[in-house]
Amino acid sequence: MAADLQEPLAVLAARVGETLRARGQTVSVVESSAGGLVSAALLAIPGASAYFRGGAIVYSRRAGRALLNLTAEDMIGLRGETEPYALLVAGRMRDNHHATWGISESGAAGPSGSPYGDLPGRVCLAVVGAASVSRTVETGDTDRPANMEAFARLLLALFDETLRTQNTPSEATAR
Repeated sequence: MAADLQEPLAVLAARVGETLRARGQTVSVVESSAGGLVSAALLAIPGASAYFRGGAIVYSRRAGRALLNLTAEDMIGLRGETEPYALLVAGRMRDNHHATWGISESGAAGPSGSPYGDLPGRVCLAVVGAASVSRTVETGDTDRPANMEAFARLLLALFDETLRTQNTPSEATAR
Protein backbone atom coordinates (compact mmCIF):
# COMPACT_ATOMS: atom_id res chain seq x y z
CA MET A 1 0.00 0.00 0.00
CA ALA A 2 3.00 2.33 0.18
CA ALA A 3 2.53 3.34 -3.47
CA ASP A 4 -1.12 4.15 -2.77
CA LEU A 5 -0.03 6.55 -0.02
CA GLN A 6 1.67 8.64 -2.69
CA GLU A 7 -1.47 8.85 -4.80
CA PRO A 8 -3.46 12.06 -4.24
CA LEU A 9 -6.60 11.66 -2.15
CA ALA A 10 -8.70 13.14 -4.96
CA VAL A 11 -7.41 10.51 -7.43
CA LEU A 12 -8.23 7.65 -5.06
CA ALA A 13 -11.69 9.09 -4.36
CA ALA A 14 -12.41 9.56 -8.06
CA ARG A 15 -11.44 5.97 -8.85
CA VAL A 16 -13.53 4.58 -5.97
CA GLY A 17 -16.48 6.78 -6.94
CA GLU A 18 -16.32 5.67 -10.56
CA THR A 19 -16.18 2.00 -9.57
CA LEU A 20 -19.15 2.38 -7.24
CA ARG A 21 -21.15 4.33 -9.82
CA ALA A 22 -20.40 1.79 -12.57
CA ARG A 23 -21.54 -1.06 -10.33
CA GLY A 24 -24.57 0.70 -8.90
CA GLN A 25 -23.14 0.32 -5.40
CA THR A 26 -23.14 2.67 -2.41
CA VAL A 27 -20.93 3.47 0.57
CA SER A 28 -21.26 4.93 4.05
CA VAL A 29 -18.23 6.16 5.99
CA VAL A 30 -17.25 6.27 9.68
CA GLU A 31 -14.23 8.37 10.51
CA SER A 32 -12.49 9.39 13.68
CA SER A 33 -8.93 10.63 13.28
CA ALA A 34 -9.31 11.49 9.58
CA GLY A 35 -11.90 14.05 10.69
CA GLY A 36 -14.11 13.87 7.61
CA LEU A 37 -11.40 13.91 4.93
CA VAL A 38 -12.61 10.60 3.44
CA SER A 39 -16.21 11.79 3.18
CA ALA A 40 -15.11 15.17 1.80
CA ALA A 41 -12.94 13.51 -0.86
CA LEU A 42 -15.78 11.22 -1.97
CA LEU A 43 -18.29 14.08 -1.96
CA ALA A 44 -16.00 16.34 -4.01
CA ILE A 45 -16.57 14.09 -7.03
CA PRO A 46 -19.43 15.32 -9.24
CA GLY A 47 -22.31 12.84 -9.10
CA ALA A 48 -21.41 11.62 -5.59
CA SER A 49 -25.09 11.32 -4.72
CA ALA A 50 -25.16 8.18 -6.89
CA TYR A 51 -22.90 6.30 -4.45
CA PHE A 52 -22.48 8.23 -1.16
CA ARG A 53 -25.12 7.34 1.45
CA GLY A 54 -23.74 9.13 4.50
CA GLY A 55 -20.86 9.71 6.83
CA ALA A 56 -20.15 10.31 10.49
CA ILE A 57 -17.22 11.46 12.55
CA VAL A 58 -17.26 9.31 15.67
CA TYR A 59 -14.68 10.86 17.94
CA SER A 60 -16.06 9.81 21.33
CA ARG A 61 -18.15 7.14 23.01
CA ARG A 62 -21.00 9.64 23.19
CA ALA A 63 -20.82 10.12 19.41
CA GLY A 64 -20.79 6.35 18.94
CA ARG A 65 -23.97 6.03 20.97
CA ALA A 66 -25.69 8.94 19.23
CA LEU A 67 -24.61 8.33 15.64
CA LEU A 68 -24.26 4.54 15.49
CA ASN A 69 -26.53 3.39 18.32
CA LEU A 70 -23.59 1.61 19.93
CA THR A 71 -24.53 0.10 23.26
CA ALA A 72 -22.46 -1.01 26.24
CA GLU A 73 -23.15 -4.58 25.13
CA ASP A 74 -21.76 -3.84 21.65
CA MET A 75 -18.54 -2.64 23.23
CA ILE A 76 -17.92 -5.58 25.59
CA GLY A 77 -14.34 -6.65 25.01
CA LEU A 78 -13.78 -3.83 22.48
CA ARG A 79 -12.11 -0.46 22.45
CA GLY A 80 -11.58 2.14 19.77
CA GLU A 81 -8.49 1.98 17.60
CA THR A 82 -8.69 -1.78 17.02
CA GLU A 83 -9.60 -3.78 13.93
CA PRO A 84 -12.62 -5.45 15.60
CA TYR A 85 -13.97 -2.00 16.52
CA ALA A 86 -13.34 -0.65 13.01
CA LEU A 87 -15.19 -3.65 11.54
CA LEU A 88 -18.10 -3.19 13.97
CA VAL A 89 -18.64 0.49 13.16
CA ALA A 90 -18.18 0.00 9.41
CA GLY A 91 -20.83 -2.71 9.47
CA ARG A 92 -23.14 -0.66 11.66
CA MET A 93 -22.86 2.36 9.33
CA ARG A 94 -23.44 0.16 6.29
CA ASP A 95 -26.55 -1.36 7.83
CA ASN A 96 -27.93 1.93 9.21
CA HIS A 97 -27.65 3.58 5.79
CA HIS A 98 -28.67 0.53 3.73
CA ALA A 99 -25.42 0.85 1.78
CA THR A 100 -23.55 -1.81 -0.17
CA TRP A 101 -20.34 -0.99 1.70
CA GLY A 102 -19.33 0.48 5.04
CA ILE A 103 -15.80 1.77 5.57
CA SER A 104 -14.15 3.09 8.71
CA GLU A 105 -10.95 4.27 10.31
CA SER A 106 -10.07 4.66 13.99
CA GLY A 107 -6.67 5.90 15.05
CA ALA A 108 -4.38 8.29 16.86
CA ALA A 109 -3.37 11.16 14.58
CA GLY A 110 -1.02 12.77 17.09
CA PRO A 111 0.95 14.61 18.16
CA SER A 112 0.48 12.45 21.27
CA GLY A 113 -0.77 8.90 21.57
CA SER A 114 -4.29 7.76 22.34
CA PRO A 115 -5.91 7.36 25.75
CA TYR A 116 -5.57 3.60 25.13
CA GLY A 117 -1.78 3.84 24.95
CA ASP A 118 -1.47 3.61 21.17
CA LEU A 119 1.37 5.59 19.63
CA PRO A 120 0.56 8.52 17.33
CA GLY A 121 0.33 7.51 13.69
CA ARG A 122 -1.51 4.23 14.37
CA VAL A 123 -4.79 3.60 12.55
CA CYS A 124 -7.14 0.65 12.17
CA LEU A 125 -9.05 0.48 8.88
CA ALA A 126 -12.05 -1.62 7.88
CA VAL A 127 -14.19 -2.33 4.84
CA VAL A 128 -17.45 -4.27 5.24
CA GLY A 129 -19.55 -5.47 2.31
CA ALA A 130 -19.31 -8.40 -0.09
CA ALA A 131 -15.88 -8.87 1.48
CA SER A 132 -14.83 -7.72 4.92
CA VAL A 133 -11.23 -6.72 5.49
CA SER A 134 -9.32 -4.83 8.13
CA ARG A 135 -5.78 -3.60 8.51
CA THR A 136 -3.65 -1.79 11.08
CA VAL A 137 -1.04 0.67 9.86
CA GLU A 138 1.54 2.65 11.81
CA THR A 139 3.02 5.67 10.07
CA GLY A 140 5.61 6.37 12.77
CA ASP A 141 4.77 10.07 12.42
CA THR A 142 3.56 12.50 15.11
CA ASP A 143 2.44 15.18 12.60
CA ARG A 144 -1.33 15.37 13.11
CA PRO A 145 -2.33 16.89 9.72
CA ALA A 146 -0.01 14.52 7.85
CA ASN A 147 -1.44 11.52 9.69
CA MET A 148 -5.02 12.64 9.08
CA GLU A 149 -4.38 12.77 5.34
CA ALA A 150 -2.44 9.50 5.43
CA PHE A 151 -5.29 7.78 7.28
CA ALA A 152 -7.79 9.03 4.69
CA ARG A 153 -5.58 7.84 1.82
CA LEU A 154 -4.98 4.48 3.49
CA LEU A 155 -8.70 3.88 3.99
CA LEU A 156 -9.58 4.79 0.40
CA ALA A 157 -6.66 2.68 -0.86
CA LEU A 158 -7.88 -0.33 1.15
CA PHE A 159 -11.41 0.21 -0.16
CA ASP A 160 -10.14 0.53 -3.74
CA GLU A 161 -8.09 -2.66 -3.31
CA THR A 162 -11.14 -4.47 -1.91
CA LEU A 163 -13.36 -3.26 -4.75
CA ARG A 164 -10.79 -4.49 -7.29
CA THR A 165 -10.93 -7.99 -5.79
CA GLN A 166 -14.70 -7.93 -6.30
CA ASN A 167 -14.38 -8.10 -10.08
CA THR A 168 -17.99 -9.09 -10.72
CA PRO A 169 -20.39 -6.25 -9.96
CA SER A 170 -23.28 -8.68 -9.41
CA GLU A 171 -21.44 -10.22 -6.43
CA ALA A 172 -22.35 -7.23 -4.27
CA THR A 173 -25.40 -5.46 -5.50
CA ALA A 174 -26.72 -2.25 -3.98
CA ARG A 175 -28.75 -2.78 -0.86
